[in-house]
Amino acid sequence: MKKLVSFFALAFSLLTLSACTAPATAAVSTPTAAPVEYRKISAADAKARMDSGDEIIILDVRTEEEYDAGHITDAILVPNETIIDEQPELLPDLDAEILVYCRSGNRSAQAAKKLIAIGYTNVVDFGGIIDWPYEVVMD
Repeated sequence: MKKLVSFFALAFSLLTLSACTAPATAAVSTPTAAPVEYRKISAADAKARMDSGDEIIILDVRTEEEYDAGHITDAILVPNETIIDEQPELLPDLDAEILVYCRSGNRSAQAAKKLIAIGYTNVVDFGGIIDWPYEVVMD
């Protein structure tokens, strides 16, 4: 009888101790964020976003020579071929609204998808400057 009581006391102690060692986060469930998807808008929609007064990054992903020949006002240059798998220095905020363009729309689509893969959450492709009916500046 004494052995039986000792056995139950030991079993109870083990159960109590194992419950105390459970990780604190085991009971916490965290919602998973919806995956960010590639989005494309028209030049007119991009222009409306630029004119809204909201803080927006206009990203030109062409070559430096193409950029110097004419680019959208306030656009920053990060050539598509330099966007690999790390966050570009000129784009420090992963949640910033970034409007991406190139010459014809091919590189802007590639760059937008690469930025999303890196972790940017608000990237929108608006195609090529050849379809941009608004003002451009030259350096």
